[in-house]
Amino acid sequence: MIFIELFTTFFVIGMFTVGGGYAMLSLIQAQVVSVHGWLDEGAFTDIVAISQMTPGPIGINCATYVGYDVLAATGANEFVCILGSTTATMAVVLPSFIIVLALCKVYTKFADNKIFTGVMSGLKPAVVGMIGAAAVVLITPENFPDWKSWILFGAAFIASLWGRLNPIIAIIAGGVAGVLLY
Repeated sequence: MIFIELFTTFFVIGMFTVGGGYAMLSLIQAQVVSVHGWLDEGAFTDIVAISQMTPGPIGINCATYVGYDVLAATGANEFVCILGSTTATMAVVLPSFIIVLALCKVYTKFADNKIFTGVMSGLKPAVVGMIGAAAVVLITPENFPDWKSWILFGAAFIASLWGRLNPIIAIIAGGVAGVLLY
């Protein structure tokens, strides 16, 4: 029964959370502490702290630790606690997986459609613009790029645009050049 509750709780959290892992935390806290009473505030705070220190998305890490702790609190053995972790983790990830899978199906179905191709072609510059806008917002007087950074940027841009340089090689070369220049 606890596995079904864990799954449905985290599936709903994964389905209705927009904004990433940090946006999930309030929903996870409300469900785990207030609604189900699986953990107290102190234990949940500890889980959030551990989730922040662990590599990976905080929402998924939090689900993993909650799934383990909920079953550990019932006195379950370690194998069952790991199944609880797996259940909560899979449940929080599954909605995103289903949505992306559906989008892939739609994409492959309409890939040859002229209207769909036109919409996708229009979205590419919009995405580039959004990424560029985010980069511009992050440029402040304290971290304004110097001339060396602009040269590295220009070289990477030209090499990837006209030279068709592999992005991984560009990143590695930029890192090596940055170490040498700075």
